[in-house]
Amino acid sequence: MLSASLLWAQGMRGPMSGGIMAPPPVNQRPPGLEFVGIEQHLNAEIAADLEFRDELGNPVKLGDYFHKGRPVILNLGYYQCPMLCGEVLQGLVGSLKALTFDLGKEFEVVTVSFDPRETPDMAAEKKRDIMKRYGRAGTDKGWHFLTGKADQINALTKAVGFQYQFDTKTNQYAHATAIVLLTPDRHVAEYFYGVEFSPKDLRLGLVQASQNKIGNVADQVLLYCYHYDPKTGKYGAIVSNMLRLAGVATMLILGTFAFIMFRADARGAHKEQRRTR
Repeated sequence: MLSASLLWAQGMRGPMSGGIMAPPPVNQRPPGLEFVGIEQHLNAEIAADLEFRDELGNPVKLGDYFHKGRPVILNLGYYQCPMLCGEVLQGLVGSLKALTFDLGKEFEVVTVSFDPRETPDMAAEKKRDIMKRYGRAGTDKGWHFLTGKADQINALTKAVGFQYQFDTKTNQYAHATAIVLLTPDRHVAEYFYGVEFSPKDLRLGLVQASQNKIGNVADQVLLYCYHYDPKTGKYGAIVSNMLRLAGVATMLILGTFAFIMFRADARGAHKEQRRTR
């Protein structure tokens, strides 16, 4: 949606050329969106001592939500957002409901408001709504809704490359839509863009970000055949690895078949020898 709005605004604001609006340079953004976007900071470390308040108003540090072997999904938005932030949360809920991983046991979700004016009460209200939509009992301790001061928010958004801009006319924020996957040792692992997220990609991302501490053998096979592409924010097939795996599977099948046939022939010969005695 952001890309479409950028293209539309660029086309409308370009200089006239033969009666047709000529677009400005590709890297030029329209007013109000100059500082909006995602700048990937893969493998960047996130400070553990950033201070926020949780939905109950308790002072917390970001590092409190990182545990051994447990990746973190970071969701940045603001609770009074009239459209996109709610769409992202609903899309994330839909993807998480399709996963068998247990929220709060195998991974965490941290939603942080980048609007310093918002309060823990707003965070609590949003959490009640989202947890009701998620609908899994005993998972409320795994999804955290935070608010904070401007300097702490800026430190976090800059660390992950999340860029947004306040519009004084509408009293709203212009921002991109994405979630950020963080490793248990607080490093940026992957970015997923949009308002809907593929459950398969999200599962593979969580397994990979956990350094294989969660998931099963099937996930390891899929990670061998699929690779995360930072440009698209999706997992794509690695044809060469898939061919190798198919070759190994073929050899195993042929070997098993040959072994079974050999055993069958041996048994038949043994029976024939017993008859002739």
